[in-house]
Amino acid sequence: MPSIILHFPAGHYHATPWGNHVNEGMIEWPPSPWRLLRALLATGYSKLGWPEDGLPIMARTLIEKLAGCLPCYYLPKVVGAHSRHYMPLAVLDKGREKTTLVFDTWARVEGDLAVTWNVCISDEETALLAELMSKMSYLGRSESWLEARLLAPGEPLPKGEKCWPEEEGQPVGPGWEQVSLIAPMLVNKYNDWREGALTKAIEALPQPAAGKKLSAKMQNEMRMKKDKAVAPYPQDLVACLQVQTSWLQSHGWSQPPGSRRVFYWRKTNPLEVGPQKTGRMADSQPVEAMLLSMATSTGNKHALPSVVRTLPQGELLHKALVSAVNSHSEALTGCDKTKNPLQGRHEHAHILPLDLDNDGHLDHVLIWAPMGLNSAEQQAVRAVRKTFAKGVDSLRVALAASGSLDDLRALPGQYGDSLRMILGTTFGSTRWVSHTPFVPPRYLKKHGKNDLGGQITAELASRGFPAPLTVGLKEPRSPDLLRQRHYVRVRRQGQAPPTDCGFSVVLNFETPLQGPISLGYASHYGLGLFAAQ
Repeated sequence: MPSIILHFPAGHYHATPWGNHVNEGMIEWPPSPWRLLRALLATGYSKLGWPEDGLPIMARTLIEKLAGCLPCYYLPKVVGAHSRHYMPLAVLDKGREKTTLVFDTWARVEGDLAVTWNVCISDEETALLAELMSKMSYLGRSESWLEARLLAPGEPLPKGEKCWPEEEGQPVGPGWEQVSLIAPMLVNKYNDWREGALTKAIEALPQPAAGKKLSAKMQNEMRMKKDKAVAPYPQDLVACLQVQTSWLQSHGWSQPPGSRRVFYWRKTNPLEVGPQKTGRMADSQPVEAMLLSMATSTGNKHALPSVVRTLPQGELLHKALVSAVNSHSEALTGCDKTKNPLQGRHEHAHILPLDLDNDGHLDHVLIWAPMGLNSAEQQAVRAVRKTFAKGVDSLRVALAASGSLDDLRALPGQYGDSLRMILGTTFGSTRWVSHTPFVPPRYLKKHGKNDLGGQITAELASRGFPAPLTVGLKEPRSPDLLRQRHYVRVRRQGQAPPTDCGFSVVLNFETPLQGPISLGYASHYGLGLFAAQ
């Protein structure tokens, strides 16, 4: 029972399933039995010097034995990945060369792939298979560098998820899926099929009238027609494994002769980058915050939404999150099961769009929920792959970090420094200034509890913060004051603020505080956010 080990030194496996275009972004995983046998033949011709006019007898028997048994796989951990580039078409249009968008998709392989056939081969065939494995340098596209070897007798198979053919009849449960792979027919079944196909093809040829004597020219034409009718059917299964794509196209084959489709059982979505949107997610500990990154499809940072659109971006992402969660979520909706707003210290999720590289464009979103995000809510956050923005078709969204606020405070680099301004350092800060404008949640009065200081103090108390020592406004010459005047301050969905006016506030406290501090109207969507100084 031969077993082989396939190791990809670069960690990349490039292969497109039969019947799919390369730009569809599909990955053939595991490598099909048909691909493996063709790789063996190609290695023999290119590395062992097999003659072009026919295979050595030992090679033919080895290939036929392996073709007569569907292999089992032991799959390492993989992640689907892709790149995009514009390929020139060598055609000018208005003085510029035309290009087309091309997807290059591959699997990132972490570990060794094992393939085993439940068939007996001779010692000579075993030695040949070992030599072929040692000479094989790639599998799939040439970028898929390969180090292959035959498993030594008694050597254990590497750990991995088993992937087996449906024909074995092994029952499966939730978490498994079927994948269609292309495999060779059995040798005797192909021979029977070919014989019947040839008979039909020859019978379909026009026959001369009975008793009519054929001239040499007519006999030659009949032979040519017969050869043409027989040509689409290779002589044997090994010949089928060696046909080229151009040959298949010239004879009108959509699938190689001698091949068949087989179903294999494998773990559900093994190439998925994020978690599945369906099915049950494994239980996980609640997290306090999750940080998402945003990017355009072209990677142009200046096409990201301006910071003045903090509120609309927060609302759009909130809508996507609520749509992605499978069950009612108090943390994401801010309502109980009867759709009444939650009472207390604003412990449901805050969707806070941020500009962490300080270029005036939103590039991250902090989802902060003091009550915690459970496994289903975390799954919903991971499931959201895109959001929208004014003037942009869509924005890509990806999880950048998750955990407690202390975990996020520990992030390094420029993004970590900017994030610590919002979250506060480990030791806290006594001075906090408006990062986005504060919009009063109630009608603003000149004096009393509903003046600017009174409303801010009440907002702080409702979130468990102490009253500030002083409440002031930023200096008129503050560099970001003009920008804050242009922030969007009215929600598209929801009530308008009682006073459509934003204030740039400075708060001083007696004791150091940690953030985030987000107060006032639309504070759960990014307005009223303060930064430590």
